[in-house]
Amino acid sequence: MAALLGGKAEQRLRLLFSWLKPGIQVPRVRPVAAFGSSVVSAKAAVNGVHLHYLRTGDGEHAVLLLPGMLGSGETDFGPQIENLNKKLFTVVAWDPRGYGHSRPPDRDFPVDFFERDAKDAIDLMKTLNFKKVSLLGWSDGGITALIAAARYPSYVSKMVVWGANAYVTKQDVEIYQGLRDVSKWNERTRKPLEALYGFDYFAKTCEKWVNGIDQFKHLPDGSICRDLLPLVQCPTLIVHGEKDPLVPRFHADFLHRHVRGSRTAPRNSRAYFCIRFLDGLSGVYQHPRSLLAE
Repeated sequence: MAALLGGKAEQRLRLLFSWLKPGIQVPRVRPVAAFGSSVVSAKAAVNGVHLHYLRTGDGEHAVLLLPGMLGSGETDFGPQIENLNKKLFTVVAWDPRGYGHSRPPDRDFPVDFFERDAKDAIDLMKTLNFKKVSLLGWSDGGITALIAAARYPSYVSKMVVWGANAYVTKQDVEIYQGLRDVSKWNERTRKPLEALYGFDYFAKTCEKWVNGIDQFKHLPDGSICRDLLPLVQCPTLIVHGEKDPLVPRFHADFLHRHVRGSRTAPRNSRAYFCIRFLDGLSGVYQHPRSLLAE
């Protein structure tokens, strides 16, 4: 696929796969029990489906962790589940419908799937009787968080997003096409998601995700949520990995310009992009943790 791409798209795709070499240490998906007795695993009936979530802490400040493409609470947010201050925060890490343990149903990608995830996420937290919530979302979870904050401004206290974008470009779509065939992914990259889903569901859902993202290129300005950004009212931190091979810097800059009063925090680390795959990420979250505690 890389040979079919041009310019920056090709460079970014090659960079992506060069970072996911066998030498990189990739933790396996841990069963819920591995988090210890302080983490509760449960499901809640929300909008016609049963959504799975992990919950820990008993602080007054409720925080919802929103995973990225194909992700779940246990695959994407182990360091946060374990390390966020449980006296200050009540932390909930959810699995969007069709991901993680929120199955059935199988994951699908209608053109409004981000809007659907945003409503599911907010309705889950309301079902759990939280009066307000802060959002930490990365990748697709960051997009979902942006939409949720725009649609439910009185319910969202603060927000941190990283690896998110409000629209797609031709360059983005070319990069995503390079992820379509998971059999070409490095084995260490595949294993956590294969362990969670099984290869067939993992492969099928990844292809469906690429097709789902491709839909947005046909919309005006490739918009996912461009028009909603001015509606965000909560304090917002936008984090960008300077070496992120999938999300170019201009996406973070666009979010910063259009989310009023937002702040930015660049991360000069490949660990930023490999959030799902690498241990030792507590340092990446100094900025989000500080924002939430203010």
